[in-house]
Amino acid sequence: MAVTADRHVEAFLEMLAAERGSARNTRLAYELDLGDFAAFTNQHGVAVAKADAATVQAYMGSLQAIGLSARTAARRLSALRQFHRFLLREGVRTDDPTTLLDTPRLPISLPKYLTESEVDALLEAAPRRPGRPGVLAHAALEILYASGMRVSELLSLPRTALSGDAVLLMIKGKGGKERVVPLSDAAKDAAATMVAGADKRGRWLFPGRDPRLPMTRQGFFKLLKLVALDAGLDPERVSPHVLRHSFASHMLARGADLRTLQVLLGHADIATTQIYTHVLAERLQRLIEAHHPLAAARPIPSSPGLSP
Repeated sequence: MAVTADRHVEAFLEMLAAERGSARNTRLAYELDLGDFAAFTNQHGVAVAKADAATVQAYMGSLQAIGLSARTAARRLSALRQFHRFLLREGVRTDDPTTLLDTPRLPISLPKYLTESEVDALLEAAPRRPGRPGVLAHAALEILYASGMRVSELLSLPRTALSGDAVLLMIKGKGGKERVVPLSDAAKDAAATMVAGADKRGRWLFPGRDPRLPMTRQGFFKLLKLVALDAGLDPERVSPHVLRHSFASHMLARGADLRTLQVLLGHADIATTQIYTHVLAERLQRLIEAHHPLAAARPIPSSPGLSP
């Protein structure tokens, strides 16, 4: 549902772009969420920027009544909080009607990731695809798995990002924040092969059908699904974000610490990185079983919810 014409909503969206450097998809998500809230307030004869606490609470209750997931409701509430903080800062309001609202309780879910052997199967299958798509898929998968970057970050890379024999890659992440990640030799080699055969007119490392434009997310998703089938994997289990989770999980399993992983993933808050602590728990269990003097005589049971 589109946002109704409201100058305060428009000003908020402009602020996201100008001050925070928010990505287009992020701004679109805020636009849709605030549009849904605006439709609700309009039905009750209230301007979106003048809704009181009772109206906001009624709106959140309506989301529960229609069976919206707790995760989606939490995202809507987050959008409302950001919007009303903006209104406070701009002097449009003197209060924040979202202050006393509780965030919907989210179910605990572990990130989905592939095993190392499954990632190897993907990396081996990609270059076997005929023509340019195979070259592109191979380079993209090698870079994604070597760096843990988001697909939006990958597809926005300019051709110059991998010029020369640089071993580091500069990534512009959420909010325009930059970070540097190392690249594996395999990733550099695959990217060099791709660039050597690329249309020199384009400015993007991963160009679309029109070399003047970057490859779309939808186009890359389709290619990734085809590679998953070639690798003998269920394509529903494979996505760029699953590769990002796989990178993080495998790094922790092999000894990386959370702070280092936070930097590599570009997380603003280490609390976000802590979703991967299930891997640390599994590694700790293996260490105890391998080195504790009583482990051989008295095996330590697996913790609930952890893989053996």
